[in-house]
Amino acid sequence: MNVVRTVEAARIDIDGAAPELIWYTSYGSNMHADRLACYLAGGTPPGAARRYPGCRDRRPPARSVPVELPGRLYFATTSPVWTGGRGFYDPAAPGRTRARAHLVTAQQFSDIAAQEMYREPGADVDLTEVLRSGRDEWGPGRYETLICCGALEGVPVLTFTAPWVMHDVDWVKPSAPYVKYLAAGLLESGAWTGRSIAGYLARCPGAAGHWSAAQILDLLTAP
Repeated sequence: MNVVRTVEAARIDIDGAAPELIWYTSYGSNMHADRLACYLAGGTPPGAARRYPGCRDRRPPARSVPVELPGRLYFATTSPVWTGGRGFYDPAAPGRTRARAHLVTAQQFSDIAAQEMYREPGADVDLTEVLRSGRDEWGPGRYETLICCGALEGVPVLTFTAPWVMHDVDWVKPSAPYVKYLAAGLLESGAWTGRSIAGYLARCPGAAGHWSAAQILDLLTAP
């Protein structure tokens, strides 16, 4: 099995030139390589109504590695695509979040960020604030808050989440297709067993009390 890399807070050097590479880190549906490919090369993911224009640089990630981030995955609001709770990340909550870190260029990261925020890709973003303070709110939207979780191999680990914290919103049960997609993305990483993944997702706020580990394992193993 692949080794899980543990991400801890680390100082990011912002005194020199802007970083050329970023670990774009997904804890949600972009853990799955097929869905991430639509953000990079353009396309419509299975089951989605929205077509993503893709990045200026359409190459796949140089590498993808399984990671654990400090903080907690939870489900809230309602996705019109998945018809259930969306995954969000609270870096200050106690716990660990399983994710996949994709090594991309800073330009690719800018274009992925734009698409996550329902904006047109094509402009390089200024990462100075998020690298200096660990957080930068680009807007009030659901995935418009940029978080620097630390560094791997000297490269910044960045992700997106909502501006609120986990206990500020009502938790919402995620749908079966969404849970299956997240579980499949984690399994694809080669770092965790299906049983371990099912137990992890069943404990996340929003899923806890609505999805059992056995039910999630059934979703993951269903044809």
